[in-house]
Amino acid sequence: MALGTDRRTTAVLTPVCVLVLVTAGACAPGPASSSASSAAPPGTPSEVSLPPTSGTFDYQLGGAYDEVDGGDGPTAIDVVVRDATADPLPDAYSICYVNGFQTQPDQADLWADREELLLHDADGDLVVDPDWPDEHVLDPSTADQRAGILEVLGPVVTGCAADGFDAVELDNLDTWTRFDQIDEAGAYALAREYVDLAHGAGLAVAQKNAAEITRVAHDELGFDLAVTEECAAWDECAAYTDVYGGRVLQVEYPDALDDAGLTFDDVCARDDRAPLTILRDRDLVAVGEDGHVYDAC
Repeated sequence: MALGTDRRTTAVLTPVCVLVLVTAGACAPGPASSSASSAAPPGTPSEVSLPPTSGTFDYQLGGAYDEVDGGDGPTAIDVVVRDATADPLPDAYSICYVNGFQTQPDQADLWADREELLLHDADGDLVVDPDWPDEHVLDPSTADQRAGILEVLGPVVTGCAADGFDAVELDNLDTWTRFDQIDEAGAYALAREYVDLAHGAGLAVAQKNAAEITRVAHDELGFDLAVTEECAAWDECAAYTDVYGGRVLQVEYPDALDDAGLTFDDVCARDDRAPLTILRDRDLVAVGEDGHVYDAC
């Protein structure tokens, strides 16, 4: 599981043709424009619900719990992200974390007989994420590859709906920016297939990071909301809020803010921050455990 890892790239995008996703010849724009759009993308089913833009938010990939310390004592949670292996939180808008473009360390058995779906280097060796050396990288470059990946992870996505989650967060959308061997159009095509599958199951779909492609992700790939890590530290929050409006869930980490010379008060004072912005410890440990950090704007 990728917990709070910076997966950004400084590459500047040019317009991207997504032939595999839309009518032949149609091109998606590059960086996000300045006009905000909080509406659901075209084609989003009416039965898919979007998260509230006010209340209490928490990001719980390192352990699930039912309340946060809101400063005046325990506070009920209105919006929460939890791992696909956890249960949704009753009476909260619950988002299910799925690592859609890399393997999970504790799910190696899912890929034991599907090594052909994983990225290999020029020597034929499996590629691992240098930041997460126990995660292999999926290779969505061909239609057959994508079909195989969906055979493995499709049931995880639909399982989120069956378990009662409201939405799914797809991590590592940006692998094509970090691994030259991955075909960009193939990565977009897999994202679109995930979105269609999730929408068909009644789930909204959250873009995870990848600030460079928010407009493409929303308008062309069909993502409904965004989850962003460290956007204040990287001065890129507007890339999300300009596109998704208030449907952005923002997570900041103390070490990244320190490196950027910012305090959490600075983050909360920004005009471009998300309505639901929190400070969490990088390991996202559960409340009551050593190192747990939680604050909210």
